[in-house]
Amino acid sequence: QVRLVESGGGLGQVGGSLTLSCAASGRTFNDRNIGWFRQAPGKEREFVAAITRTRSTCYADSVKGRFAISRDMAKKSVSLRMDSLKADDTAVYYCAATPRTAYFVSDDYLMTQTSYGTWGQGTQVTVSS
Repeated sequence: QVRLVESGGGLGQVGGSLTLSCAASGRTFNDRNIGWFRQAPGKEREFVAAITRTRSTCYADSVKGRFAISRDMAKKSVSLRMDSLKADDTAVYYCAATPRTAYFVSDDYLMTQTSYGTWGQGTQVTVSS
């Protein structure tokens, strides 16, 4: 089992930066692919970025070139660096983990919410001008 806790949300400025962290408890975190999703008010939750067990990454087109996902195996954490923030980035951000058995996954798999069995509680990011 793994438990996920997000942190680092808050108020950001348009054009500014924020870094979110996803910390995990449990021995199997490093065996799982980790994704970040977000849900803006009145909208469906959407994929943002993901990183695999082998540190391959994929991003939503809306954040490509602005966001960077990374993981620290020793600290059992995944970070999402968000640069060049836009007002549209305002949302609750969630990290999520796939099952341990998810090897050699495709980008489509990583972008799909139902691929993830464990979710954090979310952290609010508000971007203002």
